[in-house]
Amino acid sequence: MKSFLKKFWYASRGFRFSFREQVNFRIHLAVAVLVVAAGLFFEVSRSEWLILILWMVLVLSAEMINTAIELLTDKVSPEWNETAGKIKDIAAGAVLLAVMAAVVSGLIIFLPHILHFFSFG
Repeated sequence: MKSFLKKFWYASRGFRFSFREQVNFRIHLAVAVLVVAAGLFFEVSRSEWLILILWMVLVLSAEMINTAIELLTDKVSPEWNETAGKIKDIAAGAVLLAVMAAVVSGLIIFLPHILHFFSFG
C-alpha cells in the first residue's frame, strides 16, 4: 500500500508541475471546466458525458506527455538540432490532433443543444 501511495504522490507531482509550469495545460484545463459547465447547463446525456470526459482526459494527458517529451528532448539534446526539433513538433502535433478531434466531438454534442436553446432546432 505504501508503494502505491508513493506512486500516486509522484504522479500528482507531475500533474501539479504541469499546472504550475505549462500555460497550455492550464488553457486546456480551463476549457475542460467550461465544457463541464456547458454539459451541466445543457443537461447532456450520460453517453455524451462519457465522450466529453474521455476527450478532456485525452487532451490533458496528451499535453502532459508532450511536456514530458519536450523536457526529455531538451535534457538529452540541449543544443538545437533538427531531429530534436522534429521530435518536439511531432509531440505537439499529437496534442493538436487530439484537440481538433475534441472540438469536433464537442460541436457534435453541443450544437444541437445550443440550437434548441435558441429555438433554431
